[in-house]
Amino acid sequence: MKKILIIIACAVVALNVSAQIEQVRLQASGLTCSMCSKAIYKALEKLSLTDSISSNISESIYTMDFKKDASIDFDAIRRAVENAGFSVAKMEVKANFTSVSIRNDAHIVLNGKSLHFLDVKEQVLNGEHMFQIVDKNFVPAKTYKKYAATTQMECVKTGIMKPCCHNSGAVGTRIYHVTV
Repeated sequence: MKKILIIIACAVVALNVSAQIEQVRLQASGLTCSMCSKAIYKALEKLSLTDSISSNISESIYTMDFKKDASIDFDAIRRAVENAGFSVAKMEVKANFTSVSIRNDAHIVLNGKSLHFLDVKEQVLNGEHMFQIVDKNFVPAKTYKKYAATTQMECVKTGIMKPCCHNSGAVGTRIYHVTV
């Protein structure tokens, strides 16, 4: 009986939600000229998941729309920017949610990606919402430290699921730490 209650509790905490990732908006750092901007644009354009990309050169911001039913890989987007010789200063993801309950340290699975919410108030997400990835290499070190301090869970240090992750996915797989 105890095992059944634990399994039910874990299922409630780590929900596989109905939502669609629509767009990523990223800000790159380290750019000094329009050639730098073009290098990032070309690197992002090569990703097979990309439908369209627009850029704001003055703010070093790139907005990516995705092909329908594309499997979005946030790490691949980050690596594309890094392989072009730059880094990600901020990555925001726009998704359309349907009655998704979140709170601090809540875990959900969104389009096959495990998300761990940090520094958020308890709320229900409906409609389009932006969330920001706050893992290492997705934000400056100072910002990462700020969000990492809001949880005691070990996965925040590595981005890899640990037993503390409430069965939101297999231990040893990637988990993204996010905030709204």
